[in-house]
Amino acid sequence: MTLETKELNYADIATVLKLLPHRYPLLLVDRIKDIDGDDSCVGIKNVTINEPQFTGHFPEIPVFPGVYLIEGMAQTAGAICVLSLAGGAKKPKQVYFMTVDKVRFRKPVTPGDVVEYHMKKLKNRRNMWWYRGEAKVDGVVVAEGELSAYLVLE
Repeated sequence: MTLETKELNYADIATVLKLLPHRYPLLLVDRIKDIDGDDSCVGIKNVTINEPQFTGHFPEIPVFPGVYLIEGMAQTAGAICVLSLAGGAKKPKQVYFMTVDKVRFRKPVTPGDVVEYHMKKLKNRRNMWWYRGEAKVDGVVVAEGELSAYLVLE
């Protein structure tokens, strides 16, 4: 399936790598499912003990950093923004994280957890997108917030 397809419902890791400039260790989305244009989707992150942040956060009781949960939400939203413009006259050159609001951390995320970033578009104006997101583990909200992305177009 090509990136020009507007009906893409699922993005595997190969597609995510085409959509985002991020690479390990800062790529925080393994795949994206349930894509509904740029309106909503669910990003997936498999948290493993061999990730570098766990050597310092915290070695005795490893906790996935909250800022990484927010970044994972931003990457998920950014990927579907880029995907929504694929095949259009103007191509996205870069995606920038613009704002973070109303963030709440509810529960710690630890190695072995599978985080789902549930993203829903609030609005879109020209090359700015606003999303509301919830990070969930086993259906329980572990973090939530609102964020915006700015796309630089060619």
